[in-house]
Amino acid sequence: MSIKVKRSRAQPMSRLLGGNGELAPLMRTARLIAKAQQYLRDHLPEEVREHLFVGGYRDGKLTLLTDRAVWLTWLRYEQPRLLELLHQLPEFAAVSGFTLKVRPVRPLKVPPRQVRTLPAPAADEISACAADVEDPRLRRALERLASHAERGEE
Repeated sequence: MSIKVKRSRAQPMSRLLGGNGELAPLMRTARLIAKAQQYLRDHLPEEVREHLFVGGYRDGKLTLLTDRAVWLTWLRYEQPRLLELLHQLPEFAAVSGFTLKVRPVRPLKVPPRQVRTLPAPAADEISACAADVEDPRLRRALERLASHAERGEE
């Protein structure tokens, strides 16, 4: 049994993204979702704008995401008005309703920096050890470590 190698060439981006390319429908959907999100945010009250995200489109329903349940409740009451707003744009005439979801956005938590100090007596001990070591790489590493001591307090 032999295995034949398929010799395929990389396709140019214009073929993938443009016209009838493989990624064209995906790019078109992404542009429509971005347009819907911007249009809705432009017509929402200031306090709601940053809490609304358009998550997708499936089966005639636009998925609206929010980060808190209070905004989800507000969106439920505002559905007819938001649907009217979207129907003003011809691209969204087929939208029949919304799927509403809460997806809390968790901020990126930066771990606190742990600053460690090396007391001067410990640095002296490490320096003494470095003086007795024959391996040059280990000696340099110990000397670097000893150099991190706080010597200004003596």
